[in-house]
This record gives sequence, structure tokens and C-alpha cells, in this order.
Amino acid sequence: MYKLIIFDLDGTLLDTSRTIRSVLNDSLKKFSLPPISLEKTIEFVGNGAKKLVERAVGGQRKELCESVYTDYSKNFANCNNSLTSLYSGASEALRRFGKAGVILAIVTNKPEQATLRVYEEFLSEYGFSAVVGQSEHAPLKPNPASTLKIIQDCGLKHEECLFVGDGETDVQTAANAGIKCVSALWGFRTREQLRTAGATLFAKNFNELEKIVME
Repeated sequence: MYKLIIFDLDGTLLDTSRTIRSVLNDSLKKFSLPPISLEKTIEFVGNGAKKLVERAVGGQRKELCESVYTDYSKNFANCNNSLTSLYSGASEALRRFGKAGVILAIVTNKPEQATLRVYEEFLSEYGFSAVVGQSEHAPLKPNPASTLKIIQDCGLKHEECLFVGDGETDVQTAANAGIKCVSALWGFRTREQLRTAGATLFAKNFNELEKIVME
């Protein structure tokens, strides 16, 4: 059995795609830019809020990207998350992990303020030991610094730890940290996209994830 699970957040524990799209489209509209679809939103996420905005705006317009990013970040940190939800099976699995003594943590590229806000609303009851969002002190994945610090703080061996995420950056982060990764197929990427990024271990749902963790 694994002793520590480090989870990604968006697309892994929480379906935030509709919230992200709604807030981003409000910012795009403010600057007379066309809205993006839910499909494009899902395609653009995974590398942090700034990269999301650059992809939605067009990376060549740097000043405009910066203005939209500033507006989006402020609004996203304060949005009501009414379109966000836990994925099916997440609550039950997290409770069982806790009862089994598995340490839970989160490392996400979502900005820190928005991360802590959504954590308090949806996940605080499950007793995560560490919650790390993007900040000046926490470099974006696939940099493994935050992941390695959590492992060190827990005093565990790398083979006792597991990274769970739905994106290419999660596969790369786990590889950079020297731990195994389970790629969540219920999230924002397909099996083929994840396999191309180097994924070798997959879970179609939280029941399959539990079997991997508890083996």
C-alpha cells in the first residue's frame, strides 16, 4: 500500500472546467475578445493560469495577455465556484484513504489564493496534510520542488509515494520527482494524450485508483 498520495486538483479531484470557462469568458468579453468553448477551455488548462490566458488570447499580444490575466486572476480568486463539483467517487475514496492511514496532499498549478479557497469549500473535511498552489514560493509543475518537499516533510521513501493527476504535467512532475504516477482518465486528457506524455499507469475511476493504492 502507498503511504502518500499527492493529487493534482483541477481535472483530478474537482471538475472546475465550467467555472474556469465562465470566469475567463467574462474577462475576454471585457477586453472585446471572443469567448472560448468548454472544449477549448479543457484543452488550454494544465500549465497555470497565465498560460491558459495566453492560449485563449493569443500569445503574441503580450500586453493584452497581461491585462486579461490580471483581470481573470482577481475574478477567479473571488468567484463563487457554483459550477465546480467533486468528481464521482472522490469523496468516498478520500474517506477510505484517510481511514487506512494514507497521507493526502495536493500540488496544483492553480494560483494559490484560488486553490486555498476551493480547498476550503470542497476538500477541507478530508484532512489533507499539504495544499500547494502556484505562488512565488511554489514553482509550476512539472518542476518537482513542491512534490519533493512534501515527500521529505513526510519522511517517506519515494517508492512509498504516488502522484495522481489527469494531465501531461502530472506525468512529467512524477517522473521528475522519481515517483510513480497514476493518470486519471476521468479528467481533461485522453489516454492517448497521456500515453504520449509518458504515462504507463491509468485509472478509469476512483475505484480503480483505490485498488492501485491499496495493493
